[in-house]
Amino acid sequence: MPDLNIVIENAEAVPFAVAPTLAFKLRIANAAADEIIHTVVLRCQIQIEVTRRQYSAADKERMRDLFGEADRWGQTLRNLLWVNTSVTVPQFSRLTSVDLHVPCTFDFSVATTKYFNGLADGEIPVCFMFSGTVFYGSPMGTLQVSPISWNKEAKFRLPLRVWKDMMDAYYPNTAWLCLRRDVFEELHRFKVERGIATWEEVFETMLAWSKEEVARA
Repeated sequence: MPDLNIVIENAEAVPFAVAPTLAFKLRIANAAADEIIHTVVLRCQIQIEVTRRQYSAADKERMRDLFGEADRWGQTLRNLLWVNTSVTVPQFSRLTSVDLHVPCTFDFSVATTKYFNGLADGEIPVCFMFSGTVFYGSPMGTLQVSPISWNKEAKFRLPLRVWKDMMDAYYPNTAWLCLRRDVFEELHRFKVERGIATWEEVFETMLAWSKEEVARA
């Protein structure tokens, strides 16, 4: 019966993808070197292990809306579910490598985006939890099926720079803001009525008014 060991070797942005996508290089080894693995349907849940790194004062300030005030982080810091994904591994006999593609979003209503953007540098501790099905050949030449044990995990420390460089390439000097439709309609009306050319100018105008109100208070 196959006994697969899975290691994450590295991660890099997928060039020319339709949307931001990271490719994690998986090295998969079977304990029985002479056993032929026909196919592996590999499922993976990826979690960010937020408690396994240190945070600067600036990090904590930028992530207040995610974890609350810094003095509560002992209670609020919990692993973040990043994504559930899968990959089909083609035939191999002892050792193979395959890319696990992970689509990424720059939507700031998503917790993982807030987390990545809130950090200045360093590495992101990530846990890959595997499951799935292995199709392999028996000594008699028949096709056998075996599940992948839920205790199969792999740890990886993703350099934050990989994620930031990818987002800078797709969205240079840009950030996403997701709004309720009624709020957007109000902002659009504000923009049109005042003849404001760009959305940046809309927010700059509103921020300037806000600062004036604070100064007068």
